[in-house]
Amino acid sequence: MPAVRLPKRPRKTGLPPGSLVFTGRKKVEETHVTLVQFNTEGQIFEQHAKEKLPTPEEGSLVSWFDIRGLHNVELIQALGDQFNIHPLVLEDVLNTQQRPKFEEHESGIFLTVQSLTFDRDNLEVKMEQVSIYAGKGFVISFQEDKDDLFPAIRERILSGRGKIKKKGADYLAYALADNIVDHYYLLLDQLEEVLDELEEEILSRPGRSSKEKIHSLKIEAIMLRKMVSPLREAIGRFSRTDSPFVEETTLIFLRDLYDHTIQVMDTIDTYRDVMSGLYDLYLSEISFRMNNVIQLLTIISTIFIPLTFLAGIYGMNFDHMPELHWKYGYFVLWGVMVLIAVSLVFVFKRKNWL
Repeated sequence: MPAVRLPKRPRKTGLPPGSLVFTGRKKVEETHVTLVQFNTEGQIFEQHAKEKLPTPEEGSLVSWFDIRGLHNVELIQALGDQFNIHPLVLEDVLNTQQRPKFEEHESGIFLTVQSLTFDRDNLEVKMEQVSIYAGKGFVISFQEDKDDLFPAIRERILSGRGKIKKKGADYLAYALADNIVDHYYLLLDQLEEVLDELEEEILSRPGRSSKEKIHSLKIEAIMLRKMVSPLREAIGRFSRTDSPFVEETTLIFLRDLYDHTIQVMDTIDTYRDVMSGLYDLYLSEISFRMNNVIQLLTIISTIFIPLTFLAGIYGMNFDHMPELHWKYGYFVLWGVMVLIAVSLVFVFKRKNWL
């Protein structure tokens, strides 16, 4: 039975605030940097680099730096120097156990979220921290893993579809956060399918594995709620911000994103109730099946009690038992025993005990 997965605490004891130390697990060999730039005239520039920062083109409306792999502290520091990012923000970027939050700074706005995926084989929610920093004309996204979390956003930019190219950096930051929250719905759909399958399993063949699955899912639901609850607060602050880096026209989209986080939170709470119900159903089903077994054994014992009584009488070693010397005594005794057994079975069926 799995234990509760508690996050490991970063080992930064004794260091001053703002010290840049990567506290996570190295998930890529080399840090990948992708720079996408675009403007309202339809011009798009895309550059890829490893272990260094691409050079922005002149005249672009928005520059989007996408960093994959956070172990390169020197590169993160260079980005901070280039865009005047506060050291405490960079410290939060490198702390992969950071609680989701939203902050306003002189050079931009900062949002930390958790990208969540569901492993159906192990019934485990996998988390990846994503940090987004947006300022005047630029957005920087930080991902732990090499797998791109934003292919849909990149495709929308390159194809020219949607509002991203017509908006500023604040709308791109919203689009990145919205893309992550949208994937929460996919996770919840998968979780719902697992719960439906688990319910069918409990009703058909409950066993120890069913109880272990319920326990695992309840732990994952706790972790989900722990991640989504502060995210709801962070998106709520994002939607009410008066930062000069967020345009008024973007706030309506942020309020819609806040509604989505509330829906996700409500769904998680509903699934937690469903899991508790499944555990009650498991106990009821086990008890019901046990009662059926006990009932069947009781009926069998009840049938054999009078038969055992007759066998016990005629198994005694008394000399004066007339039936023992009767020619048809054996067959009559068998007939009486069969008649008793059939009569009891008939009575049990009439009472729906069988």
